[in-house]
Amino acid sequence: MRIANFLVPLSILALAFSVSVAYDPSPLQDFCVATDDTSSGAFVNGKFCKDPEHVTADDFYHTGLNIARPTSDQLGVRTNLLTVEEIPGLNTLALSIVRIDFEAGGVNPPHHHPRASEIITVLEGTLYAGFITGNPDHKAFVKILKAGDVFVFPFGLIHFQFNISKSPAVAIAALNSQNPGVVTSANTIFGAVPSLNLQLLARAFHLDKNIVANLTKQEWVNPSDLNSYSSYY
Repeated sequence: MRIANFLVPLSILALAFSVSVAYDPSPLQDFCVATDDTSSGAFVNGKFCKDPEHVTADDFYHTGLNIARPTSDQLGVRTNLLTVEEIPGLNTLALSIVRIDFEAGGVNPPHHHPRASEIITVLEGTLYAGFITGNPDHKAFVKILKAGDVFVFPFGLIHFQFNISKSPAVAIAALNSQNPGVVTSANTIFGAVPSLNLQLLARAFHLDKNIVANLTKQEWVNPSDLNSYSSYY
């Protein structure tokens, strides 16, 4: 009797879902390509699913990740993150990919991904890279990475990369989310809009209030920002 009582609401839910969609999906659909067309009716993980009859290979395709991008004058880095917004076929697959270009001395500053772990592979150059554990230990795990080396940044932890070579460096990373998000630590704290209370920041970071005031007036560049880059190297 208990099993029967449990199955009834499941049956009703399944019926409701089948009625809500505009097409007749397979019970075990292989993919849910993102679309802005809300008439499809099926809404999964923040995106509507394109009718499988209209899906093409292009929905799973992107080109140009082999091209070096201009780096930031301030940071000497450029990240080119491809998420579900760029590749609709990533929807529900828990995957994204990023190319990171560094000039000599370029820094991908301390940041974290609130929805993903990351695995990075160095293609060119030498990177000082690592992550820091949370409270109370704040233990730093750091490696010098050369071409062919792979390193993992665990879910949600602050991590970074610094090109310590005298020539450009390139890395490719994969993240286990279709939309991992990026929270750059300094930008978030000192670049908040509107600015946070100076006394709060001074006490939290053990800094003089005047130093904090100066930091909040700085230009805090997003490593993927398209508006503040030097020429291609």
